[in-house]
Amino acid sequence: MRVAITGGGTGGHLTIAKAIKEELNLRGIRPLFIGSTYGQDRAWFEEDEGWEAKYFLETSGVVNKKGLAKLGALKDIFKATMKARSLITTQKMDVVFSVGGYSAAPASFAALMMKKDFYMHEQNAVMGRLNKLLLPKARMLFSSYHDSVIKDYPVRDIFFQNARVRKKINTIIFLGGSQGASAINDFALMVAEELDNKGIKIIHQCGKRDLEKCQKFYHDKSINAEVFDFSKELEGKIKEADFAICRAGASTVWELTASGLPALFIPYPYAAGDHQYHNAKFLVDKKLAILQREDTLDTEILKQIESLDLAGVSSALQKMISPDGARKIVDVIVG
Repeated sequence: MRVAITGGGTGGHLTIAKAIKEELNLRGIRPLFIGSTYGQDRAWFEEDEGWEAKYFLETSGVVNKKGLAKLGALKDIFKATMKARSLITTQKMDVVFSVGGYSAAPASFAALMMKKDFYMHEQNAVMGRLNKLLLPKARMLFSSYHDSVIKDYPVRDIFFQNARVRKKINTIIFLGGSQGASAINDFALMVAEELDNKGIKIIHQCGKRDLEKCQKFYHDKSINAEVFDFSKELEGKIKEADFAICRAGASTVWELTASGLPALFIPYPYAAGDHQYHNAKFLVDKKLAILQREDTLDTEILKQIESLDLAGVSSALQKMISPDGARKIVDVIVG
C-alpha cells in the first residue's frame, strides 16, 4: 500500500500528519509528504525521518486575499496541482490522506482528478473551507467534532501514559506556545502574586518575545516561577500541572483531555471561523472546561477555577478520548 499525506500550514494540521506517518511506519509503510513552502511544513518535516520522500510546493492561502493577490494564489495552486498529480503518478500512490489547510489543496485536487482513494481529517469544531469543499468527494472524514466513525483524536501515547486525576491545584501551567501569546502572558503576570501567596507553583511557557519581560517580573516580585520560551520536555511539565491556562487549538485541547488536565481556555480571537472558541466550547458544554475571551480576563476568573470540581472534571476528561486514534484511522485507510 502506497500512501501520500498532504496538508499543513500550522502545527495543528502537522501534528496529525506526523501521528499518521508514525503509525504507518510501525506497519512498514513510509508515506510520501506533499506540503507547501509557505507556513510550517518545511520546518516540521524537511529533516524528519520516516518518509519515502517530501515535497514542498509553491502554494499559499487564498481565503483572505483579494484581486491580483488572490488570482496569483489560485494560479500557484493550479500549477502545484499539476505537479502533485505527477508525483502521485510517478510514486504510484494508492491513497491520499489530507490533514487540511491550504497546503493540502494541490494533492487533494490531484487525488480526486485521478480517482484515488481520498480521506480527510478535520481537527477543529469549525470545518475549514477546503475540507468543506472536498467533503462530498472524500471516502471518509475523520473528526472528533463532526460526524465520523472515528472520534478519537490522534494524540501521542505519552499524554495517556502521564494521565492522572487531579485533586488539588498545587501547580498551574500557562501555555502561551513557543511563539508566545501576549494575552495569556499578561494574565499570568496579573494573577501571579495571588497564586504565589496561595502557595501555587507557576509553570509559564511565555514564548521568545516575552521571555525577558516575564523573567524580570518574576525576579522583581521574588516569585520562584518556572518560566521558559520553549521546551522539548513540555509533556513532563503538563504531567506536573494540576490546571492549565492556554489557547484552544485542537491539539492542545485533546492533549490536555488525554492527560486529564482541566483547563481555562482563552481562544485566539483571530482564528479562522473562531474555531478555537468552538473547540473549547465542546468541552465547556459538557462542564469539563472553563472558557473566557481574552478581552474579558480579570482576576475574578480565579474564583471560578477554585470552585471547579477538579477531581470530577479530571476523571471525566480521560473518558472523553481513547488511545490509538492514529491506529484506528490507519486501519481504515490501508484496509
